[in-house]
Amino acid sequence: MAPRKRPETQKTPEVVVRPKTRRSRSPRELEPEAKKLCVKGPGSSRRFDSGCLWAGLASLQVPPSYTSIVRALHHHKLGKAAWPSLQQGLQQSFVHSLTSYRIFQKAAPFDRRATSLAWHPTHPSTLAVGSKGGDIMLWNFGIKDKPTFIKGIGAGGSVTGLKFNPLDTNQFFTSSMEGTTRLQDFKGNTLRVFTSSDTCNIWFCSLDVSARSRMVVTGDNVGHVILLNMDGRELWNLRMHKKKVTHVALNPCCDWLLATASVDQTVKIWDLRQVKGKSSCLHSLLHSHPVNAACFSPDGAQLLTTDQKSELRVYSASQWDCPPSLIPHPHRHFQHLTPIKATWHPRYNLIVVGRYPDPNFKSCTPHELRTIDVFDGSSGKMMYQLYDPESSGIISLNEFNPMGDTLASLMGYHILIWSQEAGMRK
Repeated sequence: MAPRKRPETQKTPEVVVRPKTRRSRSPRELEPEAKKLCVKGPGSSRRFDSGCLWAGLASLQVPPSYTSIVRALHHHKLGKAAWPSLQQGLQQSFVHSLTSYRIFQKAAPFDRRATSLAWHPTHPSTLAVGSKGGDIMLWNFGIKDKPTFIKGIGAGGSVTGLKFNPLDTNQFFTSSMEGTTRLQDFKGNTLRVFTSSDTCNIWFCSLDVSARSRMVVTGDNVGHVILLNMDGRELWNLRMHKKKVTHVALNPCCDWLLATASVDQTVKIWDLRQVKGKSSCLHSLLHSHPVNAACFSPDGAQLLTTDQKSELRVYSASQWDCPPSLIPHPHRHFQHLTPIKATWHPRYNLIVVGRYPDPNFKSCTPHELRTIDVFDGSSGKMMYQLYDPESSGIISLNEFNPMGDTLASLMGYHILIWSQEAGMRK
């Protein structure tokens, strides 16, 4: 079912932030007629079936979280348990905690849909969100003060990329359809323009920043990728793809390693120390459909890609030539929908992505819900699904804060904040 189109001219006069007033029912309670599907384990083709709509922890046979963690810590202290065992116990405990996650804050500050999201690197209750009209909101949902709001230009000003400045977190970088990549502060001042197309036919679609090497990288809609230093000096500007560059990402551990995704159905891996042209990429990872995103895991060891139809891929950063883990998942592209992009949890090997049910998807069931799906990054197995019946739209972007305990989601015009219920935190 295609999402209902909301007129771009309809305006929300002010930010609406409200606490959740009632406990949400589970998807099982809401849709008793939906079928429960089985999760298939990894086979020889390394494909996984993500169709288990009501995947819960009962099927995982996870022991009580406090027992597994205490035991793992004790064994690790005695030298009897490897670090991965401890990590697995902690991850299982976190997945178990998702059963108590609810939406406890909402905001609808924009007159156009939200398009980008970034968590503040040091304040776990603060995030920045950009819109299709170029508006940007800095929101600390932990306090009652009015959010900081920067008005955009309206039509044609869509914020396509948003990153806090790691050297000064009172500033942020943006890429936009306005045709610029710039550094701004939350008073609305432009501190530096890094790129400017000076034409309405070329705009910038993504960006990333490295604090260690003090670099800014951005990609445009005709296939160019531009590398600059923090002073604004351009290091190179090369056409690396045949079509629009939808996403650029620097490896968090080796920031000379760059991944670029494109609608030309490729993800390319680059060594920034050896870039000489479009033929100098280390690897070109061919996909079956245009690609929305390519994200390195927090430890830099894996690369997660999201295409524009029904497939997530997980590549090993040390073995690019090996077949990737393939996770079938419905998230097809739609013109008036912010592109769906899967992301990593900052502390665990978990993948988070919004579901856009597709009747042509092989595992589609009647009354399938628009959930937020959580997968294990190693096995591709569905671990849990988040859903709120009062916020049942298509959720395009999901990202956990750096602490890993709060999830922000963008659903059309709305910003949703998920966290554990207060009673479950004690």
